[in-house]
Amino acid sequence: MLPSVYIETTIPSYLTAWPSSDLIRAAHQKITKDWWLVQKEKFDIFISQFVWDEASAGDAAAANDRVSSLREIPFLEVTEDALFLTDSIIEAISLPQKAAKDAAHIAVAAVHRMDFLLTWNCTHINNAQLLPQIEHACRASGFIAPVICTPEELMGI
Repeated sequence: MLPSVYIETTIPSYLTAWPSSDLIRAAHQKITKDWWLVQKEKFDIFISQFVWDEASAGDAAAANDRVSSLREIPFLEVTEDALFLTDSIIEAISLPQKAAKDAAHIAVAAVHRMDFLLTWNCTHINNAQLLPQIEHACRASGFIAPVICTPEELMGI
């Protein structure tokens, strides 16, 4: 059995975006594409309806590219436990309501016992200052938080 990875929306966004002139964003795009080409097959990859909905939004051509990259990836169900844990995470890290989906990604991954949550969202998801509260909220609800990381951190050896 392969390790499991929940792919958050920033991954298909960086994977399919037009090349950026911003050096950091361009590097993230390159790392994401490298991970997708080299590492993806070493994991069982999943998304949720939240990822699909976010990837489907915005510019029609860009949304089509994002959704196309996700077509073969199985969905994890958004359960009552996931919704409850989402609220717990929002409260634990004082997340603004506009970022509630960020907590939902973590909750779905935790409820479904994902080994990893892959993201470039380092504001509300992969934030070292918030990780202890996220992990505590998950434990208090009876779940284990996945390892939250970027594609660069999950490149393997």
